[in-house]
Amino acid sequence: MGRRPADNAGDLRKLILKASTELIEANGLSGLSAREIARRVGYSPGTIYNVFENLDDLVLTIEGQVLDQLEQRLRAVAEAPHAAAADHVRKLAAEYLRFAQDNPKLWNLLSGHQLPAGKTVPDWYRQKLDDIKALIEEALLPILQKKPDLPNQVSAFWAGIHGISALATSDKLPIAPADSAPEQVEDLVSSFLRGHGSTPGQLAN
Repeated sequence: MGRRPADNAGDLRKLILKASTELIEANGLSGLSAREIARRVGYSPGTIYNVFENLDDLVLTIEGQVLDQLEQRLRAVAEAPHAAAADHVRKLAAEYLRFAQDNPKLWNLLSGHQLPAGKTVPDWYRQKLDDIKALIEEALLPILQKKPDLPNQVSAFWAGIHGISALATSDKLPIAPADSAPEQVEDLVSSFLRGHGSTPGQLAN
């Protein structure tokens, strides 16, 4: 049975996003189709394209919501008291992985959704990535101390944590299975901290 029609365009947009998110959470990106979304919201498939330019636009919007949720989780860690800079980094990395494992199918959109050739992500999407990178840089700054290659170091650290998180939520490669991912993140963080003269300690649970 279709859902009750929305009262206005804003409500319809929310309905479409909610239905699409539920479909992805249940079946991954392959389970998303205009026909199934329309069935769930009680409108024709063509109505979806009155709200979103195409399915890529819709999926990017959902990815934006995922990035917002990740940023909120990381910010909560960043704003909590820390015994030392290394403790801040360790907790941030642990929370990054935890978020990915809490939302595996939505998380995999970030690497699994490919835009058509010649298309790039919009500025608003890049800003969300920049906000997350800023939180990571803030945590690493006391350790890296504004080294000339600071941006590259931050990007490398982020890529490592993100890579383990992506592999841990994917069934395709057994390189970082879910049960060993926290240990792999811990090893990566510890090696990074040692390389920059900071005591690694142990990742917080």
